Amino acid sequence: MYVIIAYDVNVGRVNKVCQFLRKYLNWIQNSVFEGELTQAEFEKVKIGIKEIIDEKEDSVAFYILPHSGVFKKEFLGVRKENIENIF
Repeated sequence: MYVIIAYDVNVGRVNKVCQFLRKYLNWIQNSVFEGELTQAEFEKVKIGIKEIIDEKEDSVAFYILPHSGVFKKEFLGVRKENIENIF
């Protein structure tokens, strides 16, 4: 599955969420990650984020698609990271 994650968390937890998500996904924009995950990886990501955030204060949105071929992506301006260099 292809997952896009956007988050709005307290400044004290931003780096923790970012570092955690970098283990699984590509950093695209401030507070936005995307990439292919298995169902098991997706469950690990949800559990890991839940352990970091405060659900009474923070917000995380998961956009789940069957695969990356079901949408078109365009950019304007500077891309935060060149995803072709991710291994």
